Order: sequence, then structure tokens, then C-alpha cells
Amino acid sequence: MFMGEYQHSIDEKGRLTIPAKFREGLGTSFVITRGLDQCLFAYPQDEWKQLEERLKSLPFTKADARAFTRFFFSGATECEWDKQGRVNIPPNLREHAGMQKECVIIGVSNRVEVWSKERWEDYFAQSEGSFGEIAEKLVDFNL
Repeated sequence: MFMGEYQHSIDEKGRLTIPAKFREGLGTSFVITRGLDQCLFAYPQDEWKQLEERLKSLPFTKADARAFTRFFFSGATECEWDKQGRVNIPPNLREHAGMQKECVIIGVSNRVEVWSKERWEDYFAQSEGSFGEIAEKLVDFNL
């Protein structure tokens, strides 16, 4: 399980250091793709395979299903770590997430999300006041 929030910088070549705790969970080979809310999602291979199976089961006759799977899979890339524990984020994914220099890396249960620092701060500021309302709309998890 991934949890926590960390800040790192992406270098001019698009390499980003991921916290050691997250590297262990992602494994030696993992998948990064476009995420929702203008961030990136990173999945360990086993989680990616489960997600792939669920998405493949969507009816291809539905326009929304086709659009979502195109968005999700066309941006996906299999990644490995370099010797310094960095991952090279492709230009199209950096552009999608608005990644310039400062990044925020967060653990979200079964995935890691990578945000530009500015977008994360904006998202968090906009969402922070509504967490209680969001929780009320969701199923009661006995938290």
C-alpha cells in the first residue's frame, strides 16, 4: 500500500527521484500513465494487469469507454529505475501533468501519483474544505 506525500525536483532530462518506500512497492518494472486531475498515475505491474483486465471488459461499443481507454493506454509507458533510483518521465507525460521543476509524489493506496507542485497545491486548496462533504456522499466505511 502506498501512502504519504513527498517533494522532489525533476531535472532537465525529465528524471525524477521517487522515494525509496515507493520504489520498493512499484518494483523493478512498473507503468506510468496519464492520470485524472492532470497528474500521473504509477502502478506496480500486478496492479496494472488488474486494471487492464477491468478496462478491457468495458464495452467497446460505448464512446465513453473507448475515449477513456484511449486516454489511459495511449499515455502508458513501462518504466525502470536508473542506478540513482530515478525514473525518466517522457515529455508527453510531463506536459500532461504540467511538470516543470518541483513535483509532489503521493501514495494513494494501490498507486503512486505524481503532480506538479503548483497543481497539487491548487487541487489540495480547492478540495480541502469539501473533504467532509465528499465523505458524506461516499459509502460509510466505518472510519
